[in-house]
Amino acid sequence: MRSLYLPEAGGHLRWIDLPGEGPARVYLHGLGCAGSADFAGIAAHPDLHGGRAIVVDLLGHGYSDRPKDFPGTLEAHAGTVAAVLDHCGITGAVLVGHSMGGAIAIVLTATRPDLVSRLVVAEPNLRAGGGLFSGAIAAYGEEDFVSHGFRTVLAGLEPGYAARMRVADPAILHRSAVGLVTGTSPGTAELLYGLPQPRVMLIGTRSRPYADEPAVRQAGIPVVEVPDAGHHMMGDNPEGFVAALVESGAGPVPRGERAGSRSGPVGP
Repeated sequence: MRSLYLPEAGGHLRWIDLPGEGPARVYLHGLGCAGSADFAGIAAHPDLHGGRAIVVDLLGHGYSDRPKDFPGTLEAHAGTVAAVLDHCGITGAVLVGHSMGGAIAIVLTATRPDLVSRLVVAEPNLRAGGGLFSGAIAAYGEEDFVSHGFRTVLAGLEPGYAARMRVADPAILHRSAVGLVTGTSPGTAELLYGLPQPRVMLIGTRSRPYADEPAVRQAGIPVVEVPDAGHHMMGDNPEGFVAALVESGAGPVPRGERAGSRSGPVGP
């Protein structure tokens, strides 16, 4: 695991760096999760060999630090990921973001388009107001959440999610949830629809009907289904998730197409 101290954030961000040729894939996890838990096996899957993989633990999550003054907004998280990619000398990456990580990936792509050649978002937060868990967390004040709300929320989660969230920093977790509820301006949906890079959305079959799917399709963004999966599709069906990534153009790039290519199986 690699580490970079971010002076503006006041802590170290850590990530798994798997070597490879061609465009790097950068994996961004959801609220209260960790890339090291959700994406390490995905990134190392044989069907995704051939490209470098950067598996990030966002600040306040997983193995990364918990700087006490980090604001936890989508923009702040996107800035830390950009700093890591700059540090690694990576441009033209394929971003793979799940849930909150999808929203962060959208913001990062909009603010630093040089860093991204293709965007794959798995059930990202496209609306202000948050989702089921972020809304429940943001309903607390920060002090109340840190003192007792964190334990209450953990007690109501299924064991797998609780195990990942248990190691998150309660204060940054709360600020990140508030960031999802507050949203961005322009909103993440508007940003996504206006991006020039090829974009694909992944949806688990058990998540349907998915409220944002019609608008995403109307914007010309392909939707790829992950069978036998709900929102946490990487855990529900890892093989199906990897197959969806390959179908989305995030898989290995043939050696003769690596230089400057942004094409893939699906996408504009």
